[in-house]
Amino acid sequence: MTCEFDLAHYAEIVAAAQAGGYRFDHFDGLPADGSVILRHDVDLSLDAAVRMAEAEHEAGASATYFLMTESVFYNLDSSEGVAAIDRLRELGHRVALHAVYPHAPDDGRFDPVVAWHNPDPAYMRAPLADGRINVMQEPWFDPATYRSDSNQHWRSGCPHEDLRAGVFPWLQLLTHPEIWAYPGETMGATMRAMLDAEKARRLQQLADDRIDLS
Repeated sequence: MTCEFDLAHYAEIVAAAQAGGYRFDHFDGLPADGSVILRHDVDLSLDAAVRMAEAEHEAGASATYFLMTESVFYNLDSSEGVAAIDRLRELGHRVALHAVYPHAPDDGRFDPVVAWHNPDPAYMRAPLADGRINVMQEPWFDPATYRSDSNQHWRSGCPHEDLRAGVFPWLQLLTHPEIWAYPGETMGATMRAMLDAEKARRLQQLADDRIDLS
């Protein structure tokens, strides 16, 4: 395995978890031995989220997708946003709120789970007053059973070998779909590939809106 950040290797990570005897769980129960909680913070791209969700569904995995209501990159109230939420749930995934502190509205579109976007230590692991789950509060977060791909870098190494070997008692695995859906050996290159794809999509939207692009 090359441990590249692409959907092919993500499928290998999912397969490694299955080979290690893990099951895919969510945040509606306490972490239990033998579970992997697949968490996706959708910072930038609904298209990337849907592509990852389809790959997981094909592999027999279920995840929780955290979507933003305050994103400058996508709009959940648009037709694309509505379709993305519908598609994620159609594929058997959960949908929850990726909130910008201190705003975490209790929105009926989401499961009662919150992941803060770019959180500061002062509130990152604090329980929410209304009883919804903060994914970084105990017992759902433990440094020994948590891995993240933030900025296209595994701080403790790619987890596929440890998953295959059953090393973790349980694991919360955070990935960001845009890192995996677009090519690039660095975060900068991947983001530029995403922007190239976004440009093509926006040009098509302009044409669909009867804008003269000549």
